Amino acid sequence: MTPSNAGSAPDTEIHTAAQAVCLHANDNVAVAANPLVAGQVVQFAKRSETPNSDSSDPAAVTISEPINMGHKFAIQPIAKGDRILKYGQIIGFASKSIDVGQWVHTQNVDHSQFDRDHAIATQIPDAPLPVTDKTFMGFRRPGGKVGTRNYIGIISTVNCSASVSKTIARHFTPEHLQDYENVDGIVALTHSTGCGMAGTGSRHFDQLQRVMAGFAKHPNIGAYLIIGLGCEVATTQGLIEDGNLVQLNVTGANSSSTTNKPLETTASENPNKPISFSIQETGGTRKTVTRGIEAVKELLPLANKATRQPVPASEITLGLECGGSDAYSGITANPALGVTSDMLVAAGGTAILSETSEIYGAEHLLTRRARNKKVGGKLLELIEWWQWYTSTWGVEINNNPSPGNKAGGLTTIYEKSLGAVAKGGSTALNAVYDYACPVTDKGFVFMDTPGFDPPSVTGMVAGGANMICFTTGRGSCFGCKPVPSIKIVTNTETYDRLRDDMDFNAGIVLEGASVEEVGKQIFELVLSVASGQKTLSEQHGIGDEEFLPWHIGPVL
Repeated sequence: MTPSNAGSAPDTEIHTAAQAVCLHANDNVAVAANPLVAGQVVQFAKRSETPNSDSSDPAAVTISEPINMGHKFAIQPIAKGDRILKYGQIIGFASKSIDVGQWVHTQNVDHSQFDRDHAIATQIPDAPLPVTDKTFMGFRRPGGKVGTRNYIGIISTVNCSASVSKTIARHFTPEHLQDYENVDGIVALTHSTGCGMAGTGSRHFDQLQRVMAGFAKHPNIGAYLIIGLGCEVATTQGLIEDGNLVQLNVTGANSSSTTNKPLETTASENPNKPISFSIQETGGTRKTVTRGIEAVKELLPLANKATRQPVPASEITLGLECGGSDAYSGITANPALGVTSDMLVAAGGTAILSETSEIYGAEHLLTRRARNKKVGGKLLELIEWWQWYTSTWGVEINNNPSPGNKAGGLTTIYEKSLGAVAKGGSTALNAVYDYACPVTDKGFVFMDTPGFDPPSVTGMVAGGANMICFTTGRGSCFGCKPVPSIKIVTNTETYDRLRDDMDFNAGIVLEGASVEEVGKQIFELVLSVASGQKTLSEQHGIGDEEFLPWHIGPVL
């Protein structure tokens, strides 16, 4: 039997020097903090066996070959077949003998499967001490939900109406919106599917309906149109009925007692339903664009009635995402975001971890924290489904690390996953959700999504995330209308190079800042952005193309 991973989550307190980082006393590799050359003697402080202890044993390693920043090198002799340990966890097995000071990467590491002790619900953390004094300025919607932005959405049910939807949105330039200071913009939510699929009951169709309904109901959407072609599988009327939609949030009043009366407008044939129409019934693309523009004009003054008011931080649902990851993702940005997640949970809010294919190999760290066996079991069911799903297409989950991930020092999916789960902090796992399902539990939860960033974030937003924190090492420049996305970079070199796109530099952890302090700074940034401070992606207008429902199933 192959060895099993056991133990608690990766440590987030690290000892560093100018040259290298060793993350755990049991590790047999260290990470280069700067490029290293052959013959260079690297000195670093190795983690003491005592958790959170400041004591350490000095060590020195002579580098035998060039090592790029973020890449690993052996600090102990590693025999062929032995475990490669980082974070005190298995990230792979030596495919050949590795000497001290030698580069450790894909050329000498195998990603063989191994048993993991999932020990469901055996290490349930105590609830954090409540935090009640944190607030932000948000849009209180009818029904009680709170938005961090106030957009008008144009929802295209099928790719065939995407161009019309985008044309309507493009009409409303900043000059057209200058009299509506409380409206953040008009966003066209378009996608590449909606037809050529089985209907009700198929996973692809049901997921698509959940996504579109979730965006229509989202507290960051003050009002919306629904536009279709007229002959597609995903019809406008079907979306209204399946999603139980009314013309939500257009009253703009801040009182939760305000009724959700559907908008009565000449743009709607039926005043008892949301505004929706099809190109075929309207008479073609030009007439539909004209009709859509007039409908948005009628919605604007109603959406503009919404104003910000103080609300508790418990109203934040934070989607946690990482993309363009490197070896420092699990050392700086992700653990710091984990501290942020814990603080939000303590304040009564919700933090959503996602990307099932990027927790593979580290899922045992989550199942142990599951609040009961049902929650932990649901997570393992998702892992099993992903193993089946990838094998059906002749690929492995270990194909997940992208070329950029590997260039940044990540060798296997196990290593990537161990760093990724750090975003989820240390509180109990309260619930596991299917893709794009409404998130109703407070605290730390998980949603089944792919690792590809746009569909992953799309699912979390559809589930109710009104804020996104996105960590990156290589420099992913992600935006996500109608939800602000805070870009947190893992290292100072990338931050300096992409200063116009990165909102926060977590690379200061490598320069001596504590993970806890950096996590607190990110939490305060989340509150500021939730209150209206624009992220850099928002300032650049990025986020119109990132709406991407997860496509599962054949195209018929």
